[in-house]
Amino acid sequence: MRRTAFLCLSFLLLATSALLLSLNGCGGTKSTTTPPPGQIKHVVIIFQENRTPDNLFHDAVLINNGADIASSGLNSSGQTVPLVSGPLATNYDLSHAHRAFVQMYDAGKMDGANLIAVGCNKGATNCPPVNPQYFYVDPSYLGPYFQLAEQYTFGDRMFQTNQGPSFPAHQFIISGTSAPTATSNLFIAENAGGVPNAGNQTGCLSPPAEFVYLIDPSGTESSTMYPCADHPTITDELNAQGISWRYYTPSAGSLWTSPNAIQHMCGPNVAPPNATACTGSDWVNSVVIPETQVLTDISSGKLAQVSWVIPTGANSDHAGNVNGTGGPSWVASIVNAIGTSSYWADTAIIITWDDWGGWYDHVPPPSIIDDGTSWGSGYVYGFRVPLIVVSPYAKAKYISHVNHDFGSVLNLIEKTFSLPSLGYADARADDLSDCFDFTQTPLVFQTINAPQNAEYFLNDKSPRTDPDDD
Repeated sequence: MRRTAFLCLSFLLLATSALLLSLNGCGGTKSTTTPPPGQIKHVVIIFQENRTPDNLFHDAVLINNGADIASSGLNSSGQTVPLVSGPLATNYDLSHAHRAFVQMYDAGKMDGANLIAVGCNKGATNCPPVNPQYFYVDPSYLGPYFQLAEQYTFGDRMFQTNQGPSFPAHQFIISGTSAPTATSNLFIAENAGGVPNAGNQTGCLSPPAEFVYLIDPSGTESSTMYPCADHPTITDELNAQGISWRYYTPSAGSLWTSPNAIQHMCGPNVAPPNATACTGSDWVNSVVIPETQVLTDISSGKLAQVSWVIPTGANSDHAGNVNGTGGPSWVASIVNAIGTSSYWADTAIIITWDDWGGWYDHVPPPSIIDDGTSWGSGYVYGFRVPLIVVSPYAKAKYISHVNHDFGSVLNLIEKTFSLPSLGYADARADDLSDCFDFTQTPLVFQTINAPQNAEYFLNDKSPRTDPDDD
């Protein structure tokens, strides 16, 4: 039996700053609304990388419609710093480790982004620029994203459920936790960092010397573990009910490929830390490489009932990739494939980003009222990430101000397919129901205009690089 504390743990900031586990949004009540039978038969989660609403959605239409997007921010000296525009692809990256979260959050003052470390690409010139953390992407790069957000539902209160980088975030989006085991009160908090240049070998396929930091309820990263966890996932519940799922990813060992970090999903060919391949039934039957197969599965009528779609580095929106401008077109290609197929009538597409990437955002994560567990009442989410909900039943031209997190996506899946709660982040989160109106006349799909289409991605032979996500 899981400890009650494990059901609601996030991590207390200030003296007890730590990683969030499972939270319900303070901005709205937990919904019990369930999609009417048959109206949603497919859920597709497109998981992009490392952006905030202030950074990626400086869209005049959204702002005029009430989206909470800032044009300036505060620094640690109390100065107001204008956000300046620039390209989607940059020659630098920002730290998004837990330490960077604590620096920027600064007990809710949101004034420490300038303290976040900057890493310039090898050989980069004029790097870093002035105030590199206080930046928004020029709208000229983001047409497909803006079209989607303006037509459907845009969420300006979507918070990442952990307070650090991608490796734990990708576990949260499939299981609502990054705990080492089902009953642990510790959480994987960082990316793997023990083996320099380990490359495409993370999770249960990591070299023996690899490790990740764990964070405890006091907010201290005082212990480490080999980066191969084993805790329940929503895919276990999908399997139990015979509901099909697929996880599309560019490569097996990437830190973005969460099934490789969950032992029973990976099914290592030998006991970790000496495994070289995942061979379990989940992996063989439902993990799909390359990620572009999602496009052919849609066109050939083979879309699973639940799908996660993970991009390549170049198509992820991740900073530090000077050629990384493909994200908006990549997302549009998937949406267009669904929108022009028979799947449009009964699909919900959830587009979100895995962490804030170190970019400034002005909205402090909300504290969560405790429900009587031993962890206290000062917990907060991670920072905001963008959210777009696309469906014939998504509210049109709607700005959601309700607090959501990665557990909300899991809760939506549970409500849609009548699954029990995992009891992790999903147990506290809402189910995105404010983003839908199942009584409305279904929206007619309009093709999203983008520089590249599905054929471009299917024929792209460039290496499928993973991130340098430190």
